[in-house]
Amino acid sequence: MAAIDAGADALGFVFFPGSPRHVSYLDSAEIIRYLPPFVNTVGVFVDEDPDRIKEAISLTGINVVQLHSEGPLRIPALPCPVIKAIRVKSLDSLDPLINIKDAVSAFLLDTYTPDAFGGTGQIFNWEIALEAKQFGRIVLAGGLTPENVAEAVRRVKPYGVDVSSGVEAKKGRKDHKKLKLFIDRAKKA
Repeated sequence: MAAIDAGADALGFVFFPGSPRHVSYLDSAEIIRYLPPFVNTVGVFVDEDPDRIKEAISLTGINVVQLHSEGPLRIPALPCPVIKAIRVKSLDSLDPLINIKDAVSAFLLDTYTPDAFGGTGQIFNWEIALEAKQFGRIVLAGGLTPENVAEAVRRVKPYGVDVSSGVEAKKGRKDHKKLKLFIDRAKKA
């Protein structure tokens, strides 16, 4: 609710058990039930079976799916918009986008690290994000904080921004002041 009160347009629910931000379907459904209208709820999945994703949609009420680590041609048909996460290492990281641009609503660009699917707090070269815009809408992630989000929005002009570790008091726990400052600065930029 702190994120919504601060003006967030969407909330992410991480369904990957290996994440410190993992939340169960049951807990997500309970939270989503109390959200005001017009807030998007995003289910974050890593290499999940399409039938399990459909089950999560049904059980929780999420209305957007974010897919991580799936092969570039494995975009399942789902009853809601899909955001495909791309872990950016170099300009070559964008090669798969041409083949899947019609199967997704947006691309989430995050920093490549060999040992994590996201939430590392590391920035990648934003010039690559500018190149990615030719393939569709992008959501910029990767090392964004209240201190750098305005610059990121001004330079890249993404469809949206995504934050996790950049507004945490400790891994998995949000700092409400940082969260509000991040949202304020992103919207003003």
